[in-house]
Amino acid sequence: MKFRFLGGASAVGSLGLIAEENGLRLLFDYGMTPTSPPGYPQPAPEVDMLLLSHAHVDHSGMVPWVVSRYEVDVLATPATSLVAQILMEDILKISEIEGYPHPYYKRDVKETKYAFRDIAFGESVYAGGMEIIAHSAGHIPGATMFQVTNGKSYMFTGDINTINTRLVWKAKPVKTDVLIMESTYAGREHPDRREHELDFLNSVEEVVSGGGQVILPSFAVGRTQEMMMTLAGRGYDIWVDGMGKGISFIYLDNPDYIRSQAKLKKAIKGVSMVRGKRDRERASREADVIITTSGMMDGGPVLTYVERIKDDPKSAIFITGYQVEGTNGRKLLDTGMLDISGVEEKVSAQIRQYDFSAHAGHSELLEFARACEPETIVLMHGDQREVLAKDLSEEFEVITPVEGEEFEV
Repeated sequence: MKFRFLGGASAVGSLGLIAEENGLRLLFDYGMTPTSPPGYPQPAPEVDMLLLSHAHVDHSGMVPWVVSRYEVDVLATPATSLVAQILMEDILKISEIEGYPHPYYKRDVKETKYAFRDIAFGESVYAGGMEIIAHSAGHIPGATMFQVTNGKSYMFTGDINTINTRLVWKAKPVKTDVLIMESTYAGREHPDRREHELDFLNSVEEVVSGGGQVILPSFAVGRTQEMMMTLAGRGYDIWVDGMGKGISFIYLDNPDYIRSQAKLKKAIKGVSMVRGKRDRERASREADVIITTSGMMDGGPVLTYVERIKDDPKSAIFITGYQVEGTNGRKLLDTGMLDISGVEEKVSAQIRQYDFSAHAGHSELLEFARACEPETIVLMHGDQREVLAKDLSEEFEVITPVEGEEFEV
């Protein structure tokens, strides 16, 4: 088996992996990095099929580029394909707003819509004499680990989470000969989820009871829904703005990929959805909590809300997700400053970060890898892979390739 990363091997973002065996060339994911300017993977060669692990743009953002050139099928769960199409259209809008060259065109997104081929967890498809099996990755609804089998097997994890969240069930280990595993949180551990949620909820109550407002910058895909479910039934006036509104209903319509349709439906009923400028103004004045995109604060409605509360020390911005280097959210955490309409502004509101990560932490990655019992582990999608590699190398052959390097397993 020959492999080559086009992006996302030694850093988080722009993931793409070429795998070749028996004359069949597969592409696992093809994403972009949502920085300013955006980061892109190396150009993909002609491939026979694209396997999309999940909808986040660092995995899906450049799929239309491939489809428009090679007319390939894109294998994904329904929850992934429906959400990915929305994000692809949003990439074009952001490119237009920010003045960056379009990575592809509207017609390419439309063509991609018809290129998707559905696969459910536990199902198999066959290509080039090989069996491709889909397993739940536990990351967001529809996130998939792809296992390719032809005598020996290799498995591409995409992004994985090995604990249950309110939104999805955890990933379970799968026996495989070669494990190609993400390492986003290599060298870092997550706090106990239940204790951390309680700390978060206590902090929200502290701000709201003190007369302040809480802004929750949240990824539209997965995090917005997790936040709604965490805050459900606590009596707050909660407003939800941005793309996460529509994506929540896609998840409701695909109940096989979420942990509890009933609980998500209850959470949605307990919030107000911002549907226009008037609602946005009302939410700014009245809301206790505003859940809004973008999760890294580089665009979307979030800056409108932050501009109103930035000078209010009673109010708060609670960061709930990973902040990539170079993003506005990372700048806020590191410096207390934000770029608002091209001007760097000092933020006097409270700034806190909470770990609601949908990625496995260091110890969880170790435990998962051991349970898969591979002969070889390939670590990808992380900037501290060496820490994890050191712990794993005592038991396994570990490979840490760089982008563009071809390697065989």
